[in-house]
Amino acid sequence: MLAMKLRILTAQDINQALSMAQAVEAMKAAYRELSLGRAVMPLRSRLPVERAGGVTLLMPALVEPSGDMVVKLVSVFPGNPALGLPTIHAVVVVFDAQTGQPVALLEGGALTALRTGAGSGAATDILARADARSVAIFGSGVQARTQLLAVCAVRSIERAMIYSPDSAHAERLAGELAGTNAVTARIELAASPEAALDGADIVCTATSSHTPVFPGRALARGTHINAVGSYTPEMQEVDETTLQRARVYVDSRSAALEEAGDLLVPIEQGKWSVESMIGEIGQVLAGDVKGRTSPDDITYFKSVGVAVQDAVAAGRALKAAEAAGLGQVVEL
Repeated sequence: MLAMKLRILTAQDINQALSMAQAVEAMKAAYRELSLGRAVMPLRSRLPVERAGGVTLLMPALVEPSGDMVVKLVSVFPGNPALGLPTIHAVVVVFDAQTGQPVALLEGGALTALRTGAGSGAATDILARADARSVAIFGSGVQARTQLLAVCAVRSIERAMIYSPDSAHAERLAGELAGTNAVTARIELAASPEAALDGADIVCTATSSHTPVFPGRALARGTHINAVGSYTPEMQEVDETTLQRARVYVDSRSAALEEAGDLLVPIEQGKWSVESMIGEIGQVLAGDVKGRTSPDDITYFKSVGVAVQDAVAAGRALKAAEAAGLGQVVEL
């Protein structure tokens, strides 16, 4: 019997193989294929780990036109930073869609951060005002970092405000971002949520908060919001006032209505109705629903993260890595 060969890609390999700009275009393709019904994506399975306050998720997906096929295993343990560990650990297994044979193993933390940021980049590119120049980032972890990198990949950002209750983490993130070629914006630390929103054209929330991180009444007209942090029905980063004022879009309607506390909490309280949702971001890309209709629109993109993102991002990263000779091939 022939030995199984796997190409193993580290976080460094992935970031070298796939730029943020390339990842943004990949996410546009992923969202479009999902909304057009050309992807197979069962709802992810959840394994709660109550004693540690974490959860492990199993996320399979097949994108039929491209043949991108993966299963991602990802653990989200919010208590990990106190132990000196990342909040997210993940691996992605890539399969050959013709034979079902595993062909690659990717470090999933880097891929998740890249594709999550790129998803917001895609939404920002099609929903934010073309003249948007300032961004407010809520959160100071890995996801917050890629949110800013993605927004900077699609808009000429001149000013970035970071707000986090953990000021030390916020300072460290600001220092890291200020030293990257991809971010030329002036980076400042906000003393309060309201201060972060002052003058912001784009808002990104990447936290594990169970309560809204800013008051929706403070949003200026024309703002675009990317909300990526909450991933359970109990977590709510964004309040009902924001939803009431905004044109609401999601990555996956079925996944969002299963998992997104930002939507489910206001629905349960009778403060917002799912009938007010405009549609999926992929429907905008496919031309089936309208995006921004005026400069004064507030637009809101809720992403719970979907496996088609991992499939397309992994497929493109693997193809580029093979061409560049990145990674290590092992026999099992």
